Amino acid sequence: MKVFLSSFLFLFVFLFPSIRISAQTDTTFVELPDSIREKEHSPTKATIMSAVLPGLGQFYNKKYWKIPIIYAGFGVMGYFIYFNASEYATYKYAYIESSHGTKNGTYSNLVNHYTTAELLSAREYYNRNLEISCLLTAVWYALNILDATVDAHLYTFNISDKLSMKIEPDMQLTGFNYLPAAGVKLSFHF
Repeated sequence: MKVFLSSFLFLFVFLFPSIRISAQTDTTFVELPDSIREKEHSPTKATIMSAVLPGLGQFYNKKYWKIPIIYAGFGVMGYFIYFNASEYATYKYAYIESSHGTKNGTYSNLVNHYTTAELLSAREYYNRNLEISCLLTAVWYALNILDATVDAHLYTFNISDKLSMKIEPDMQLTGFNYLPAAGVKLSFHF
């Protein structure tokens, strides 16, 4: 991997020795007085709100369309937790009956159909899936909080149609025998 990255870096520097980045500043920006400026939007408040009740941070950030997605994700995760927990319990009790030698118990259909080793394997499978489902639910919860925090930080970010980026070829004279060097010019306009 290191060889690949160093080769890529070498080729990039060799093929494009002069990369210029330029930016033009916005001269039309006018600072608004505090009385006109919108009330501060707090990322901390959005984080706490989303941690207390998932989706509340998105409501605070006025990203209403994300709330059904968050609850749909929790619904799916809840279903997987329920399904894996019930299957785990079923195979657990069937394994207990099989290990005790009970052939006519509550789980006789599983005990008579599978061996004790197969029941143990199924119990471990559903236990692992249950743990993964719980872990993914915790990750979904953390992503809900992270989304609210990032949206709150970007709440007042100016997204203008005047933003653009232009990539064009560039030729420069280098200090090495005054030969022209091919490169890429990257310019941002806002």
